[in-house]
Amino acid sequence: MDANRRIERALDAAVAHAEAPGAPPRLAEAIRYAVFPGGHRIRPRLCLSVAQACGDDDPAASDAAAAAIELLHCASLVHDDLPCFDDAPLRRGQPSVHAAFGEPLAVLTGDALIVSAFETLARGAARSPGRLAALVGLVARAVGSPNGIVAGQAWESEPTVALTEYQQAKTGALFAAATVTGAAAAGAPALPWRLLGECLGEAYQVADDLRDVACRQEEVGKPVGRDATLGRPNAAALLGMGGALARLKRLAREAVEVIPACPGADALRAEIEAQTRLFLPAHLVRELA
Repeated sequence: MDANRRIERALDAAVAHAEAPGAPPRLAEAIRYAVFPGGHRIRPRLCLSVAQACGDDDPAASDAAAAAIELLHCASLVHDDLPCFDDAPLRRGQPSVHAAFGEPLAVLTGDALIVSAFETLARGAARSPGRLAALVGLVARAVGSPNGIVAGQAWESEPTVALTEYQQAKTGALFAAATVTGAAAAGAPALPWRLLGECLGEAYQVADDLRDVACRQEEVGKPVGRDATLGRPNAAALLGMGGALARLKRLAREAVEVIPACPGADALRAEIEAQTRLFLPAHLVRELA
């Protein structure tokens, strides 16, 4: 089964569990709405790619890790779009969760997705208690404080923040979690894989900053120009378009160079090179060539 089918199957199982009889109907509907249809599923694909490069000897555990990473990503989008943060009416080309279901249910949907991520891990890696303990710790580190996505969101409430520190927490944390949990799910040492995730996370955030200043809403499926409106750090604004593109190209190259030794290193390099091409729309990709 290819990676996309594995990811969608694992996500559907997780969402179906949250929709079980007894769940409030509108909450259940909002949870599914927040997860499907997805975007490129870059983070869970990265998780599975690393697991496969390391042998993928427990597919149930790696599927659970990939699904958990994506559920947490979806939760972060739901919360990020709320009126108290970005007040974004669109996400992935459709009304954001709070626009479709109201702010109270959006808050609860994000909360439910976070819990579902850990529940999915517990079910999928139950046969390997040692790996499960490692996975829970790695995922929790990526979510909370001091360096997880919650901290990244919180930096937006501080009077000043360094661009790199902000981006590493807001975006890089889940990319790093994808690489280390992919390795841990396959029984490989997790720590050597963190740098790969951090490079890709920073690259993705630079690409997102470029999309925010150089793309139309129709291209990215969400409002653009929000960083300038909200006074957020933005690599393209700080470095200029040329500087940001150069930084993205350097980070993508470094990501390939820091892949740890593993049985599937060559295939993983090819996958990462293909995935980084999805970070930007075609007209900006051409400028990276």
